[in-house]
Amino acid sequence: MRTLTVLFVLVCVSAASGMAADAKAGQALYNKVCKSCHGADGTPNAAIAKMTKADMKDLKSPEVQSMSDDDLKAIIISGKGKMKPVRVTSAEADNLVAYIRSLKK
Repeated sequence: MRTLTVLFVLVCVSAASGMAADAKAGQALYNKVCKSCHGADGTPNAAIAKMTKADMKDLKSPEVQSMSDDDLKAIIISGKGKMKPVRVTSAEADNLVAYIRSLKK
């Protein structure tokens, strides 16, 4: 019985780690769909912010970094304020969130 329990735990852990978001994949996608407005390092593009009259947050800021992963994912998928929704899959949104988390200093 103990062997089965240990085996079950190992399978669950390996499955969970296999489903973990991929920050590197998130970075590649970020560079394609987010970088022009949010900057290479998460610092908003001042010219875009001024042109669109949008209040863009620095993605490295405590305000953004303190948001839950689900909240960040919802903003990516649904948009917020003047930010339009990003057309990505749920897994791609998870990868973007992982990359945004990697920006934290």
